Amino acid sequence: MQTAAHPADAAGPQVWEDMTVEVALSVMTAARTGHLVVCDEDGLPTGLVTRDRLTAVRDGSGYTDRIRLRDIADVIGSFASPPATRAEAERAMHRRRLGAPPVADGHGNALGDLALSG
Repeated sequence: MQTAAHPADAAGPQVWEDMTVEVALSVMTAARTGHLVVCDEDGLPTGLVTRDRLTAVRDGSGYTDRIRLRDIADVIGSFASPPATRAEAERAMHRRRLGAPPVADGHGNALGDLALSG
């Protein structure tokens, strides 16, 4: 688990994308939280994952104890801290194959995806 100060700290405990689903569930239990901030190898937040979503993956027919958070990016909600630059949001968007940049409120809570109109 990452312990360094970061704007995402307010959103919950931070874990790495290479953590297994089972370990992530254990971290949630120990931290007494229902969600985790998922970070990439550079320590930048890339998404939020909930206990319900991880439990659904674990209970799924294709589950093995080798499945890592990066393997289930489709169940990890989008995340970008409020001071994220456009470049950081675009990087997260491309890495996670999001259709729109993620948006968070002033407390680091995921609000949804930014829809661009043109």
